[in-house]
Amino acid sequence: MTVVIDGERLTVQDVHRVAREYEKVGLAEECLTKIEASRKIVESKLDSNETVYGINTGFGDLANVKIEPSKTKELQKNLVRSHTSGVGDPLDEDVVRAVMLLRANTLTKGYSGIRFETVNTLIDMLNKCVHPFVPSQGSVGASGDLAPLAHMSLVLMGEGEAFYEGEKLTGKDAMKKAGIEPVELQAKEGLALLNGTQVMTAIGVLALHDSKNLLKSALIAGAMSLEALKGTSAAFDERIHKVRPHPGQNKCAEILRKLLGGSEIIPSHKDCKKVQDPYTLRCMPQVYGTAFDAMSYVENVLKIEMNSANDNPLVFKNGDILSGGNFHGQPIALAMDMFGAAISEIGNISERTTDKLMYEEESGLPPFLAKDSGLNSGMMIAQYTAASLVSENKVLAHPASVDSIPTSAGQEDHVSMGTIAARHARDILKNVQNTVAIELLAAAQALEFHDLDPGKGVKTAYDKIRTEIEPLERDRPLYEDIKKIRKMIESGELLSAVNSEIDLPL
Repeated sequence: MTVVIDGERLTVQDVHRVAREYEKVGLAEECLTKIEASRKIVESKLDSNETVYGINTGFGDLANVKIEPSKTKELQKNLVRSHTSGVGDPLDEDVVRAVMLLRANTLTKGYSGIRFETVNTLIDMLNKCVHPFVPSQGSVGASGDLAPLAHMSLVLMGEGEAFYEGEKLTGKDAMKKAGIEPVELQAKEGLALLNGTQVMTAIGVLALHDSKNLLKSALIAGAMSLEALKGTSAAFDERIHKVRPHPGQNKCAEILRKLLGGSEIIPSHKDCKKVQDPYTLRCMPQVYGTAFDAMSYVENVLKIEMNSANDNPLVFKNGDILSGGNFHGQPIALAMDMFGAAISEIGNISERTTDKLMYEEESGLPPFLAKDSGLNSGMMIAQYTAASLVSENKVLAHPASVDSIPTSAGQEDHVSMGTIAARHARDILKNVQNTVAIELLAAAQALEFHDLDPGKGVKTAYDKIRTEIEPLERDRPLYEDIKKIRKMIESGELLSAVNSEIDLPL
């Protein structure tokens, strides 16, 4: 299959398919007309020698410097070269592929004044797996992601560094081996490639894709823990949630009811002395549901952004070339800060629930879920790991978007820090995937000490985990077990197994 881009209809799933499944990318036929019309307007401004920002002027605080016509090509090359000032570890390959796809999609809208040849070369690089070396740090999200997008664009010019067939090469050699002719940038093209929010958006879109499996897997873990701790399902009664009709809360309550349906454990302790469960069990719909609603907001922002024109200046059909601020990353910055906070809360509840499984007094189970406690430490240190992860998240979840450092001699006097927000959100997501994996591992072990069957959904999840991981009979290294369950979460394998049995409302 081919993902056809037209600047209007790209989806989160499309990005996932291209970035991680290496789907080919094609350009919708109607885009050629829009791209060429936009380019003609740029060329007409050059011919008239009219002063237009970014075409025949300097950039940022140097916008008042007029560039003579013979040097407009050099101006664009210098722009890209000077902006490749990123540092740090390179962005992951899937992120770089998503960045390239998103930038190409934006350019096809026909507001950037770029040539068809240049857009097509970017798509060719994507299809032939030439992946630019793009350092992860250096963007303040002001005029978009200038530094990282410059590293991407440098390879387009046949410079910089790139990965090709598992080898890190010069950009020139990577392009040559792939059979792609580098582009000599023309007027406006460097700016068209660099001005945009594609890096923060790419990180955000891939994290959002992964969060969907994580949120529902966290509910599965919570339901398993509730059964192991002899909690009640009464708090998930539909009547309670209908009178507080937040969509996420009601959806989560419904999922929990389905997961726990048919449980033999829950009615077995109906007449116990416990009146209410702790909030970590009782309030899962309210807390996890809020995360569901937050993710809906984030998804809407990302869908708009990845199909938007966020270049500057923008070229319009009537010949106007207008400077504005569509490259400013604030929409993404705020959304990704919300993303990080929402996912952090999932981790907070998951870790506290895991902790409850460790206490004999709280759980009625052997200390640390060990069958011979004392001689065996059981899952003591797995809970320590979960505690360290959620503690780290408390630092990462500090909103990046509330900070701003002026750049470009004060011309860019408010910046979004959107790429920092996105990177932190991605790191939080990874931490919570591991945190929930630890809860699933512990809850499955806790169910070993029950003679009765849990709900059908919980039993299916338990059985799925047991296909990969044996019960803990005596101490063993647990890091591989955690890794296996995390992969089940990431891939959606755990969720699919449960959904095939009880048809969850996804």
